[in-house]
Amino acid sequence: MAFNEAFKDYEMQLKKEELRIMLNRRGFVPELSFGAFENDKITAFTLNGIGLFNGVKTAYDTGTGTLKEFRGQGMATKIFTHSIPFLKKAGISQYLLEVLQHNTKAVTVYKKLGFIVNREFNYFVQKNENICLNSKKIHPEYNLQQTDLYRSELMIEFWDFIPSWQNSFEAISRKPDDFRIIGAYKGSELVGYCIIETNSGDITQIAVDKEYRRRGIASVLLKESLKFNQYNSIKVVNTELDCGSITGFLQSNAIPLKGKQFEMIKQL
Repeated sequence: MAFNEAFKDYEMQLKKEELRIMLNRRGFVPELSFGAFENDKITAFTLNGIGLFNGVKTAYDTGTGTLKEFRGQGMATKIFTHSIPFLKKAGISQYLLEVLQHNTKAVTVYKKLGFIVNREFNYFVQKNENICLNSKKIHPEYNLQQTDLYRSELMIEFWDFIPSWQNSFEAISRKPDDFRIIGAYKGSELVGYCIIETNSGDITQIAVDKEYRRRGIASVLLKESLKFNQYNSIKVVNTELDCGSITGFLQSNAIPLKGKQFEMIKQL
């Protein structure tokens, strides 16, 4: 598979089913994805997701890769440049991507193509057996229930930052059966929630109403959500760099910072 071949020297590897789940969540559209070929063999590619970002029709770089023996030839730049007219014709007016901050070569290429840094993100990873959950208990007046996105307008009010592309409600809605949403309620009032993609261990969103914080609600939401995790670790990807509340919360549960990313955007 070209994707695995292009990324075989990266720290994170994906199995076929994991790749399918990732592409689906990010809105992958084959008809607006592009590749370079040599004798019918794919040598480089960009897989694009299509959706809305801040209300604007957007293309999102779900994965750009070049086979090792073809690197250093500007293939990714050529593919991106080739794709622009097709994306514009499809009514897309901006392009969004994320890149690891330590991948300075890629960051430089994207800046030369006209991308600007929109936000900076942290990402956190921990093996299940190494998670040390905060043992806080919540008052009996609060209860946990599985829920769905019908209260999404209220959930937005709990946010400290807007979720990234793959953590958005739109991404979750593409295949909601892949997720479990746990709500914390005071009576019938939703006061917090946590969303986990069970096959990947991704905590896509966790938030508590500001009036109900520091009462152990986030800790019990995380604990309950992890019961549904079918993966060997959990990941919390793309929390905003300057959001100290989520960083402190995760680290207090022995979920350490793994790295940082840039969210970059270009108007087409």
